[in-house]
Amino acid sequence: ARVRAFMGGEVLPREAEFAEHVGSEKRWTPWPAMEVLKERAKAAGLWNLWLPKDLGGELSAAEYAAVAEEMGGCVFASEVFNCSAPDTGNMELLARFGTPEQKRRWLEPLLAGEIRSCFGMTEPGVASSDATNIAATIVEDGGELVVDGTKWWTSGAMDSRCKLCLFLGKSSSPAGPPPLRHKQHTIVLLPMPHPGIHVVRPLTVYGFDDAPHGHAEVRFSAVRVPADHVLLGR
Repeated sequence: ARVRAFMGGEVLPREAEFAEHVGSEKRWTPWPAMEVLKERAKAAGLWNLWLPKDLGGELSAAEYAAVAEEMGGCVFASEVFNCSAPDTGNMELLARFGTPEQKRRWLEPLLAGEIRSCFGMTEPGVASSDATNIAATIVEDGGELVVDGTKWWTSGAMDSRCKLCLFLGKSSSPAGPPPLRHKQHTIVLLPMPHPGIHVVRPLTVYGFDDAPHGHAEVRFSAVRVPADHVLLGR
């Protein structure tokens, strides 16, 4: 009921304003009113509603489903409550598996709504829904990881506030045996922007590019990060 009331009083009345923004020449810049709405949602105690109970949240999965249904009535509403994909999934991975330093650097600002993130999985040329087909590579080189590959439909990568990519690739070590088919994947935390990461273009879904969030083709060319940027795998 509180989310429904907030939607009716604060969010839905701004739909025309949002439509005007995404129809303007500034469509690939963050909508200024979003920060106002986020602060009001925080003040109303309607923030990070996606958090499961075992991570400190207040809602069950069924209760959150009802809340998500209310948010789904407006294209930008989930961000108002810091409940947008792919940030929610990325935050949960960081909360469950991140090191203290990874949580400090990326989870805390994501939970505060200060930055956004993306998840690099889908690739051109392969059926990426089966992760064993992934062609992108993560190779150990001394104390660093070298990341190469091309991802697309990378939701959120067009957003100037996107400061983190959770990159899924096949990992290998020059000194070790070849990994098993279903045990060869690693998720690496890549800061954005970063040398070797090139956001190529926005893509469309049923004709929509979903600015300013966007779904991008992203090229990763010899991207180097410290080995402690691994989130899961290896």
